[in-house]
Amino acid sequence: MSRETNAYLTEGNRIVVKIGSALLVDSKTGAIHREWLRALAEDIAACRARGQDVILVSSGAIAAGRRHLGMAERELKLEEKQAAAATGMIRLAHRYQEYLAEHDVTVAQILLTLDDSENRRRYLNARSTLMTLLEVGAVPLINENDTVATDEIRFGDNDRLAARVAAMVSADVLVLLSDIDGLYDADPTKNSGAKLISEILEITPEIEKMAGAAASGDSSGGMVTKLAAAKQCLGAGCSMVITKGEQLNPLQALEDGANCSWFRPS
Repeated sequence: MSRETNAYLTEGNRIVVKIGSALLVDSKTGAIHREWLRALAEDIAACRARGQDVILVSSGAIAAGRRHLGMAERELKLEEKQAAAATGMIRLAHRYQEYLAEHDVTVAQILLTLDDSENRRRYLNARSTLMTLLEVGAVPLINENDTVATDEIRFGDNDRLAARVAAMVSADVLVLLSDIDGLYDADPTKNSGAKLISEILEITPEIEKMAGAAASGDSSGGMVTKLAAAKQCLGAGCSMVITKGEQLNPLQALEDGANCSWFRPS
């Protein structure tokens, strides 16, 4: 991947960054990856220093909270997920606040549901709040409101939530920091000859066939949900990029030419 292609990240005035659960939280212990999160805070501060607005959409609340409530490694019921999220999100928000404060950046937490984006009055209220926070220099930290959401109104994953937010605030770029470095023409875990697709201008049936099943464990997304997010972004005139976020300073790595897949409005 060339630095020229990844310069798309620096061109936008407003970016949304979605962080996957596996990047933030240790799946075995439930501990937050503090060194990684501190490095991400450095990246966010760098984006703001060059005049970019940044909005964060964070997964990981359920993963961070379930073990603190003594919940065993098993499939959780809806009410158990809600309880775990209530515990985990406050822990995550505290760490975001701590590390961004080192760069004199203020964090503001916002919890959204699907209904908030589909009900016109709530949509406008949420958008107004987000725009006001950006105007005063804060970084909005968004998650799905798992504590009140039900099966009927849940997004089901934060990839599509991030795409909704990107469209809501007229973002230029949505960055999906994931455990995979982009879209491949075949499953790279099963096919050593799979090729990374670096740029996609349209979500065709052929592209959709390349997506596999959703991830398991604490992650609820997968390539299927990422392509759904890409459709929303392209429809809103917003670019989207999928890149592997496991390394420290993942946004800087993206700028420096890390492997990724860009979805660009044609």
